[in-house]
Amino acid sequence: MALVGLNEILMDAAKKGYAVGAFGGSDMISAMSAIQAAEAKKTPLILLEEFSLVFRDDRSLELHFAALNAMAERASIPVATILDHGTCYEDCLKAIRWGCTSVMFDGSSLPMEENIRITKEVVRAAHAAGVSVEGEIGHVGGDEGGATLGGLAADASAYSSPKEAEYFAKETGVDALAVAIGTVHGTFKGTPKLDIERLKAIRSAVGDLPLVLHGGSGLPEAEFKKAVTNGINKINIFTSTEKSGAACTKELFAKEDQYVVTFDQIARDAVRAMQRDIETHIEIFETPSIGV
Repeated sequence: MALVGLNEILMDAAKKGYAVGAFGGSDMISAMSAIQAAEAKKTPLILLEEFSLVFRDDRSLELHFAALNAMAERASIPVATILDHGTCYEDCLKAIRWGCTSVMFDGSSLPMEENIRITKEVVRAAHAAGVSVEGEIGHVGGDEGGATLGGLAADASAYSSPKEAEYFAKETGVDALAVAIGTVHGTFKGTPKLDIERLKAIRSAVGDLPLVLHGGSGLPEAEFKKAVTNGINKINIFTSTEKSGAACTKELFAKEDQYVVTFDQIARDAVRAMQRDIETHIEIFETPSIGV
């Protein structure tokens, strides 16, 4: 099935009030896990692509993106690929050239007007190429792509405000908007609780613009469901899935005295463990199967 843009998946989600999961594509193993999980559940998929911590030079990154996009294009369900947390205009342009159907520019740590200025430039270039854009207002803390030892608590002072969300959406023309309402990247410290009243106000302020929740790993099921009921349409999950793959690897090494542990065995077991984690999240999000 052909690759699609983020807006093609999220417009229906926003209209009908459900959420679609965005899962890891930082490497081939996590990408395969995500695709197999979505195919098993017959749901659309948003595949997170990023400038890998493993591949840093442009040649390796271009090959990395090409491989992920080829996997996505051959999936039996609709897949939108998105550059996750692009930190500058140039990175977003690279992702567009390398075949991403969507890009996220993360200017959330910049002053508001600077965030708007760069996001508008990204939107202009991306839309000219038929690519969707996700922006972010407010700031989700933590280590993107990592899991801080001991976890982190959400910083309420960095939450998105409804007024700023409305202004940002109108000024930039983004196709989706990530908001900060109580999550963190990586692992939580304590029990996370979303600011649902804030989410309701943001939803009212931005109309039917799809809303995105970053840092979803570790949220209790009840919090996920409240988020979806009150306006979240895309939920990013990374740390939970990566930790599930790591956990099965630990189990393998615990049996080293019984047999030789090889990398191909680690990869096979990790795919299965990560797929189970993703399928569980798809079930929690109640993403409808295609055609339902």
